Amino acid sequence: MPLNQDPLPLSQSPRAAADARRWIADVCRQLERDDLVECAEMGTGELVANAILHGEAPIAVRMRGTSTHPRVEVLDGSSKAPVPPSQAADPEDFLATFGRGLSLVAMSAVVWGASIENRGKVVWFEPAAELSDHNTPEPVFDSTVDAQVQRRSDQAVSVTLLGMDVALATELSRQYADLRRELRLLAVAHQEDYPLAANLSEMFASYEHQLPREAQLAVQRARRDGVAAIDLEVKVEPEAGPILTTMLEMFDLADAFCKAERLLSLQRTAEQREFHIWYLTELIQQINGEPPSGFQRAEAAHASPDQQVS
Repeated sequence: MPLNQDPLPLSQSPRAAADARRWIADVCRQLERDDLVECAEMGTGELVANAILHGEAPIAVRMRGTSTHPRVEVLDGSSKAPVPPSQAADPEDFLATFGRGLSLVAMSAVVWGASIENRGKVVWFEPAAELSDHNTPEPVFDSTVDAQVQRRSDQAVSVTLLGMDVALATELSRQYADLRRELRLLAVAHQEDYPLAANLSEMFASYEHQLPREAQLAVQRARRDGVAAIDLEVKVEPEAGPILTTMLEMFDLADAFCKAERLLSLQRTAEQREFHIWYLTELIQQINGEPPSGFQRAEAAHASPDQQVS
């Protein structure tokens, strides 16, 4: 069984926490990290209970990070950040406080936190080898909620994206968000162990700055409207070309890391990679003055695009 597995979907029922604890314990054993099972079960149960009580569907649990530093993540559909436990709580009243769940997560963790995203949040922790009731780690919170469409300079080049596949663009956006968060969290929590993660995280940030944000927003609208493919006209800065060319190689490298299970994230599927190469290549080639070329899935042609965004 591959170690980088799909998330386990969970129901909003009392048995969900038990299912999640059992599943995460099995994954720890597959990683040959039996030493983490107790804390992994404890923290996972509390995070799932919090997601059921205070989050929204869909709810799921998964393991990410690396074999050396595995990280449990509980996903739910609410973008409301969790409330960290009060550091000023009366120790004698600890088990009666409202923040008991997250306090137990902190006691079970080497490091923990949450990522707030457009489609919900991910609350995560790295299981410790043993429970601790003192010197618990402070949470690491971050947000990737969309900013406004960025302004472009007068030198920006118009790029036409023909037949942009909405389903593949959506899938790729999710896969990329997971990979991007993976690198960011490794850089934050274990910079000395994974120095390359910080460099790659900065490179990804530069890459994101070059991407036309309006394309992502248009894909989100098309998905809500049930549209299969769209035509887009976007603006890209000329200096984006070399950065996007470098990133074509970086994404293949990231796939290789995931395939070799050096990262527990999922690599791009063949279809996602095909679409990603087309998308970045179109931006690069049109910056250089070449005409647009529409996207077609390798196995079948898609319906004609029916939406124009400028």
